[in-house]
Amino acid sequence: MTEIASLVLLVGVALQAAGQSTNPATDPSVPPLETIVVSAPEPRYVAPTLRDRIGRIWAPVYLNDKGPFRLVLDTGATHSAVIPRVADLLGADARTNRTVRVRGVSGTAVVPVLRVQKMDIGDLVLEPAMLPVVADVFGGADGVLGNEGMRDKRIVIDFKRDSISVKRSKRERPGPEFRTLPTKILRNYLLAFDMTIGRVKTTAILDTGAPQSLGNMALLEALKRHPEDLPKAEVVGVTLDVEYADRVAMPTIYMDEIIVRGAHMSFGDVHIFKHWNLTREPAILLGMDIIGVVEQLIIDYRTRELHIKVPR
Repeated sequence: MTEIASLVLLVGVALQAAGQSTNPATDPSVPPLETIVVSAPEPRYVAPTLRDRIGRIWAPVYLNDKGPFRLVLDTGATHSAVIPRVADLLGADARTNRTVRVRGVSGTAVVPVLRVQKMDIGDLVLEPAMLPVVADVFGGADGVLGNEGMRDKRIVIDFKRDSISVKRSKRERPGPEFRTLPTKILRNYLLAFDMTIGRVKTTAILDTGAPQSLGNMALLEALKRHPEDLPKAEVVGVTLDVEYADRVAMPTIYMDEIIVRGAHMSFGDVHIFKHWNLTREPAILLGMDIIGVVEQLIIDYRTRELHIKVPR
């Protein structure tokens, strides 16, 4: 058995008990966030993408020249994975007798592995690729597109035009309408950057596969906020383990010159925070509830920078 490092995905962190949509853009019961702000060269490959009902990004991916399969772009996943339906479509040639241990936000599980000769989206081509087969918890998507093979890549996500491009980074500088956030690399090319919540300096891990952000208890204690009088939110990952988190109204969030007000987040020292030894200092998995308020997001793994364009 071969172990793959942390495969992280949050599925329906908040409002699970009520069965509500958690995307502010589509759910009128969720007040919109207030965002304040005190072109890249044309890529070789552009593909249509979709925001699903909980705000995640679906990217088209070809496996053995079949597809495209709709994978959730997940910067918080260190490895791509697919659901059993994809394994059935790829057939016996892709099956192996190997298993791997995957690590989700709420636990670990041993799952079977597929071997595909080629996996490609834009300039990203993996030959061959090993893909864990995980539970169908993606709300209509066929799996997740993780960050393996991204070390020299530049991902451009245009939420306004519904497009995504993956190409080799040439260290391009964005236009003046973008704000640049320097990042640091945690284990297995997870992108993290510093942000301030209220007056608390926090390590934020970019997790585009998470519909909602999730903070650790050290952050909640530093904010001196009290949980809302609501049922605890369920935190469910690809391993189907369930943990619980408290919902809290947030103070103003500062990401460099970008300011976000009106957010609510969940808090709990779930499995993945413990695995990463991120329980003592304030930390947050920054999901699509915050990331999704921007107009464009450029992730440059080569320069280790995030470029963000916020709607006027």
